[in-house]
Amino acid sequence: MSKGTIKKVAGPLVIAQGMRDANMFDVVRVSAQRLIGEIIEIHGDEASIQVYEETSGLGPGEPVESMSVPLSVELGPGLISSIYDGIQRPLDDIMEISGNNLKRGVEVPSLKRDRKWRFTPTVQPGDEVQPGDIIGTVQETSAVQQKIMVPYPVTGTIKSIQEGEFTVEETVAVVETGNGEKPLTLMQKWPVRQGRPYQKKLSPNVPLVTGQRVVDTFFPIAKGGVAAVPGPFGSGKTVIQHQLAKWAEADIVVYIGCGERGNEMTDVLNEFPELKDPKTGRSLMERTVLIANTSDMPVAAREASIYTGITIAEYFRDMGYSVALMADSTSRWAEALREMSGRLEEMPGEEGYPAYLGSRLAQFYERAGHVISLGKEGREGALSVIGAVSPPGGDISEPVSQATLRIVKVFWGLDSALAYKRHFPAINWLTSYSQYLDSLGEWFDGHVSGDWMENRQKLMSLLQDEAELEEIVKMVGMDALSPSDRLKMEAARSVREDFLHQNSFHEIDTYTSLKKQLLLMRLVIAYYEKSREALDEGAPINGLLGMAVRERIGRYKYTPETEIEKEYEAISNELITEVAGQIGKGDD
Repeated sequence: MSKGTIKKVAGPLVIAQGMRDANMFDVVRVSAQRLIGEIIEIHGDEASIQVYEETSGLGPGEPVESMSVPLSVELGPGLISSIYDGIQRPLDDIMEISGNNLKRGVEVPSLKRDRKWRFTPTVQPGDEVQPGDIIGTVQETSAVQQKIMVPYPVTGTIKSIQEGEFTVEETVAVVETGNGEKPLTLMQKWPVRQGRPYQKKLSPNVPLVTGQRVVDTFFPIAKGGVAAVPGPFGSGKTVIQHQLAKWAEADIVVYIGCGERGNEMTDVLNEFPELKDPKTGRSLMERTVLIANTSDMPVAAREASIYTGITIAEYFRDMGYSVALMADSTSRWAEALREMSGRLEEMPGEEGYPAYLGSRLAQFYERAGHVISLGKEGREGALSVIGAVSPPGGDISEPVSQATLRIVKVFWGLDSALAYKRHFPAINWLTSYSQYLDSLGEWFDGHVSGDWMENRQKLMSLLQDEAELEEIVKMVGMDALSPSDRLKMEAARSVREDFLHQNSFHEIDTYTSLKKQLLLMRLVIAYYEKSREALDEGAPINGLLGMAVRERIGRYKYTPETEIEKEYEAISNELITEVAGQIGKGDD
């Protein structure tokens, strides 16, 4: 253990001398108050430490002690439904000790030491085990069964294993290794800045179904994929992340509030326990881990919160679960990097951000993926990362947005103009994209319907044509358009209002299955194609635009899932009848 003294204090940055024996990224305890920090730079015997707590009142000469271990998280039963700060300190336990305002220097274990968990072994004495092998299970909540894995790099033979109730620190099994006996507990530790190992990374060719039409149909994300949601204030980034957390086909949700406003994080903390998990009917918190690091918390802990969250997510991925990680927002994380870089007197890059901003973002996003985990079973797990970006003034040409776009494959660009028109989700269909479309198109065509991608392309073409026609309408008015162009504009309006607009607070419309999305696509396209044929046969444009069936198409999204096929047939038949009734009426 290396011990030194404080030489200089600059906000969250503390310079300590006499630290020659310390290592990079060691956890340190600063002053008699034992504030927690991490070494981020070493010059000779001087170490630069970013302190994860408020440093006011510290002065030169106070003691600094290195713990000789990197910043790590505790992984084991008790993670699910917990609420942590940026360095995995449980906020509920800290509140019991210090009240509503966090006190400095509080040392609380991340996983409760007094709680006992029922452990059921899945291996026997004499079995050979290697890193990642499951030795037993713990039913943590009704939705999540924790699989207790052999920690990396332990390899050997099970000497003894017990069934019963244990705390996370008690020995449940002993492995005979080449270097002697190794006791195993329900808990393992892992350094947050190092990705957890796996056997093999798989290509992302299965979609992460979200139930949000604009995402699943137009800009899908793969399981194990990465997406960015940039948008100005008030455009709905947080609402979209809440929707994805609730409805995405993920077994586990890790939500990181990184530098967000305190009242937004309060909403999350209040809403998530009350949200009903559509899969189990119980609280969504029973498969969620929350990391709250609000904007008034120490800035250095904001930098660590992203790594804490993704390490916990990787742990559940290794069990074979599909995990969705929401980071809200990476811009605040980048601001923390900029502040620490400035205090270290590093050469600034664009807009004052450190020159290594892009590589740090890449290190974070590259930890996502669809992988085969360690262990003889070869479990498949997926970690999908969705990062919100809050560019100042909504300008995505700034460095954080641009560095993120170079890494991610899905871009859901939020548009304040759409948000002001009350169009939610406010994802702009002309600027957003998904580079997973080619690989996921085969899945959609094979598992949902062979015309899925064809229908998607038809809707997209209508919206693109509408954008071009709008320029003409602004100059000369709608009446100057030909009947076929007017029909195209109305069909595109139907795509926007009936298909893309989705009410997250409506009991039925908040989630749309892939089957229902397909049928709604077909109805919107059928209206346009049948009306265009009728127009060619002399039907009046005003009659086609004013058909009563259009209202039924618009209300189809509110149809319960049990009745979608019956309602689809009824609307299709009514559409055919009404269009046929318009043919031969002539011009109005």
